[in-house]
Amino acid sequence: MPDHGSPTVRRRRLAAELRRLRERAGFTGDEVAERLGWSVAAEATESSPEEVSATPLLVGCGGWSKRKTLYGGDRWKEQQPEREDSLLDPTKDAAKIRAFFVHPAWARRGIGGMILEACEAAAEAAGFRRLEMGATLTGVPFYRAKGYIELEPADVPLGDGFTLPIVRMGKSISASGSF
Repeated sequence: MPDHGSPTVRRRRLAAELRRLRERAGFTGDEVAERLGWSVAAEATESSPEEVSATPLLVGCGGWSKRKTLYGGDRWKEQQPEREDSLLDPTKDAAKIRAFFVHPAWARRGIGGMILEACEAAAEAAGFRRLEMGATLTGVPFYRAKGYIELEPADVPLGDGFTLPIVRMGKSISASGSF
């Protein structure tokens, strides 16, 4: 039985969702690449999207979760055993938008927005009416522009007395969901 939570399976699901969104918008793969400034004949290098390289570069990632915890993976279970990671109820809970990153050389080309749209669509297809996240301070303007509202500030413990300030943000994705 396949592990539906494995990174490979999640990447395949995201790719399928992005393909579905592209088709719904009526774009070919080449048109999406052109709109994002990608060369369909070459991969980007770490230094510049314009340079050609035989080594592919991951330019963006992100996802969503139906678990109660707002952030973190399995290692947080050991560090914070009180964390709740049971499954959410789509009829009353908000799905969690998690871990969005875009390579700096590829920023402001629509990559984060496309991934976010795919995550929102997948969460809605799973029955969720609301979304929430813990946004880093640099991510707040992006999510605000995508319709998220600021709910409350929070601090993520990093160990050794250090914390990462975040902002809990939310968004309704259906008429019946509200914050």
